[in-house]
Amino acid sequence: MYVFLTGGSLFYLVACRNYLDVVPDNVATLESAFATRQEAKKYLYTCYSYLPKNGDIDDDPGMVGGDELWRFSSYGGYFDLAQGYQNKVNVSGDRWQRYFRAIRDCNIFLDNIETVPDLQPMERRRWISEVTFLKAYYNFYLVKMYGPIPLIKENIPINADREQTRVWRSPVDSCFDYIVELINRAIPDLPLTIDDPASELGRITQVIAMSIKAKVLVYAASPLFNGNTSEAGLKNIDGTQLFNQTSLKSKWDSAVIACKKAIDICRSAGLELYYYHPDFQQFDLSDTIVTQLTIRNTICDRTNSETIWPNSQTNSTSLQQLITPRLDPSNLDIVAIHGQLSPPLKIAEMFYSNHGVPITEDKTWNYDSRYSLQKASDSDKIYVRANYTSAHLNFDREPRFYADLGFDGGIWYGQGRYDDKNFSNLFYVQSKYRQPLGFGKFGFGSVTGYFLKKLVHYQNVIGQGNEYSVTSYFFPIIRLSGLYLLYAEALNEAEGPGEEVYEYLNLVRERAGLQSVQSSWDTYSNNPTKYRTVDGLREIIHRERLIELAFEGQRFWDLRRWKEAEKELNMPVKGWDLMQEDASAYYRPKVVFEMRFGVRDYFWPIKESTIDNNRNLVQNVGW
Repeated sequence: MYVFLTGGSLFYLVACRNYLDVVPDNVATLESAFATRQEAKKYLYTCYSYLPKNGDIDDDPGMVGGDELWRFSSYGGYFDLAQGYQNKVNVSGDRWQRYFRAIRDCNIFLDNIETVPDLQPMERRRWISEVTFLKAYYNFYLVKMYGPIPLIKENIPINADREQTRVWRSPVDSCFDYIVELINRAIPDLPLTIDDPASELGRITQVIAMSIKAKVLVYAASPLFNGNTSEAGLKNIDGTQLFNQTSLKSKWDSAVIACKKAIDICRSAGLELYYYHPDFQQFDLSDTIVTQLTIRNTICDRTNSETIWPNSQTNSTSLQQLITPRLDPSNLDIVAIHGQLSPPLKIAEMFYSNHGVPITEDKTWNYDSRYSLQKASDSDKIYVRANYTSAHLNFDREPRFYADLGFDGGIWYGQGRYDDKNFSNLFYVQSKYRQPLGFGKFGFGSVTGYFLKKLVHYQNVIGQGNEYSVTSYFFPIIRLSGLYLLYAEALNEAEGPGEEVYEYLNLVRERAGLQSVQSSWDTYSNNPTKYRTVDGLREIIHRERLIELAFEGQRFWDLRRWKEAEKELNMPVKGWDLMQEDASAYYRPKVVFEMRFGVRDYFWPIKESTIDNNRNLVQNVGW
């Protein structure tokens, strides 16, 4: 994405220290910024430049701010959220000023775009719609982070008195209403899709806008924002209640309609669930490997058929270098890759058994012996190195487990080795103490014993010396399988279990190589009627979403909107005993970190200095 700050906006960024600063009455500068189509286009890209970099661990709290990925405790950044180091003086990952600055620049654009003389009417309408949507999106991101926010619908004029600058937080329902209003206003004049991906990838389309609208309305209906009694004490100083205290089913009804419309427009635009087709491969790949590559390439294939909104600003090359382990035993000293960001043991346990139900429910899977030792048989060799001793936890799991995770003894397909008939030649992980990827060796990265495979392109190649050939991709902001699961969730909450809910769940499960929900629970679960009740199906849908979207920065937000973070984020982060060489000692769970999460942690605090400047702003509960 080409990012340019015009002279006018540079002036504002330098001159303004917080979102309450007024727009300078600098007519000459604004006239210059919107004097021609080319100058106005630079300002358009300025409005885009604030978009969060999904998948970037320094800009996306969903990556390392929760319990899904762990790393060395000295790192800082959003990892401070995971460790409970948040405070209201120096707010970790504070984005309050940044996104209000973005909203201000969007307002400037919308106030001045009509003055551009050489802009064709159709293009003018498109640009207005894009920026109107971006304004909605920045408001949405602020609401996700901080809860109710002030709604800056128009910039405050330079001659405003001090009292006018002391804005109030709006009730959360008003915030969602305004976000949806902006998106509705934007949709008609947006293109259905982009015509030139080479120059316009990531620009807003009707498909993107309607899909994000669906997500916004699902958030508005979710427990964190719909009847959240834990936030009853959050009121403006005039007594205005900022969180509604009654859960309304009508919000789920609205979400159902929006999700279905989004799905319909996605399909009309040609989007479909991605399946890997190995037409160009010189090898006759097994169905197992094809399924794994289908799962991995839903993220890593930059032209895949289901990404609704790709983030062209995220540097996936840096991410892949960070997470790729030193798999090649002939080049263990390579420093271009690090093998960091470690899935904890609880995440490994989250994935289904090979029968498509939780391992705690599969009546054929020995959950109580999950940490016991098991040697890989010939039938296991496509997943676990032949004759290798690993934990029972790593056997007889669903395809997404093997596509997403690297583990001690686990096969790592690709990275220059593609013949899945020659299993002995495929890379595999060895991560016990002093093994090639274990603690005590150069470049040791994992702090749990598990590695993140899903986000590593299978065609990356570890070369000689310090060479690492990376196939880059665009990190997805939202993709079709996630939209299907939002629809299933909304349908279940609005209407209860039914064939349409199962249909969209099963589309995702089928692509992942699993049987239908009905078949899996009827045949293998010790709770076979679970999917027939609202509560049971809710649990299934939540688990399906956590697995399908694992490591995409979604779990962090979903646990919050479901109000399940107090349960999940108060569990200890565990891994294997990395200081052990022998399998019987290595495969003992060991606490890496004791997480703590309270009601206050559902939202960021507003920085104390910001509240000092505006006493009409009330602080979030618990801060």
